[in-house]
Amino acid sequence: MNVLLIGSGGREHALALTLSKSPLLDKLFVAPGNPGIAAIAECVVVDTADHAAVIAFCRLMKIEFVVIGPEAPLVAGLVDDLEAAGIDAFGPSRAAAQLEGSKGFTKDLARDFNIPTAAYGRFTDKASALAYLARHPAPIVVKADGLAAGKGVIVAMSDAEARQAVETIFSGAFGQAGAEIVIEDFLEGEEASFFALCDGDRALAFASAQDHKRVGDGDTGPNTGGMGAYSPAPIMTPEMTERVMAEIIEPTMRGMNARGARYKGVLFAGLMIGRDGPKLIEFNARFGDPETQVMLPRLEDDLLALLLACAKGNLPVGPVHLSQTSALTVVHAARGYPEAPEKGSIIKDIEKAEALEGVIVFHAGTKRVGADLVANGGRVLNVTGLGRTVTEARNRAYAAIALIDWQGGFYRRDIGWRAANE
Repeated sequence: MNVLLIGSGGREHALALTLSKSPLLDKLFVAPGNPGIAAIAECVVVDTADHAAVIAFCRLMKIEFVVIGPEAPLVAGLVDDLEAAGIDAFGPSRAAAQLEGSKGFTKDLARDFNIPTAAYGRFTDKASALAYLARHPAPIVVKADGLAAGKGVIVAMSDAEARQAVETIFSGAFGQAGAEIVIEDFLEGEEASFFALCDGDRALAFASAQDHKRVGDGDTGPNTGGMGAYSPAPIMTPEMTERVMAEIIEPTMRGMNARGARYKGVLFAGLMIGRDGPKLIEFNARFGDPETQVMLPRLEDDLLALLLACAKGNLPVGPVHLSQTSALTVVHAARGYPEAPEKGSIIKDIEKAEALEGVIVFHAGTKRVGADLVANGGRVLNVTGLGRTVTEARNRAYAAIALIDWQGGFYRRDIGWRAANE
């Protein structure tokens, strides 16, 4: 079958590489893709915000299935329009994508269906939010309600920082995403990313990872879209996975059905694992980035078959088969990220990194200018190492990234510190 993948980042490069291995695939198109993806698929120019244009392209190229990588097209209802046109698509409907599109929606769902999460308040005006902070001292978490590219969350360790976060969000720093804010209790424990495949009625555990959100070594500096990750997350034991499925994922599926918003696609649960078990931090309605770049290299099943089963409502009973290999990715970001990444600097010698055993380099924010590969985003490359242990995977990733000649980039040097030291 012909498949269209939507997106341009490292997540989509990992998806494209894995989809390309499926015996079900005839041809893979990616809109818009990137230079790394162009080596394994046909990159096309389609305005993915123009749903009619996407549908017309699918009909022209006889595309039977569309896989949507990023969150914005999901929240905008692309799946709804594709399915109305008779084209199968992987991802939740507009109504179901509210799980990512509105943090307040998710918190209310958790409250109504007894899903463990932090206590919270929702606010549409600054005065009420500041009054709530006066009654709830730091540490506390302040979030823009809507989509903010992973950057709309401020973990305030002081009352002054919490007040400043409210001021910043309501001042328009995140645009319409900050028209409403959620303030919630600070949770203690170990964070983990957990992914389940969903077909509207059933959910199947997929994989786990641990991300590094802060820009600097030692988890310092502002939050980013993610500076690195590894998989599996050691804290997600079989017993913990069972608890997460029973206490968080399955009640969410029931709750969404009860609200008339059946959830199909991948459900990404950001978790805090504390002394009393798992609690939900937030949901995302798509594969994570950079988590996908460490989960998919471990997948032994046919990804295309699994995604089709989600869309068609007939997931296998399971389980998903993952290798015992560990994977770790280091994000090579442009100087100035996350505030003002510098674009246009030339990147060389990626092929030297890729020549190392157990290494994959995913393009995340690159473009071609003549014969040169240049930086064209904040998170530019994802250098992934595979190994028998997290330590071996980490060593391979850092050995590879050291071979890349890019004067305009930087990266954290402590990705995987928690697992590598255990």
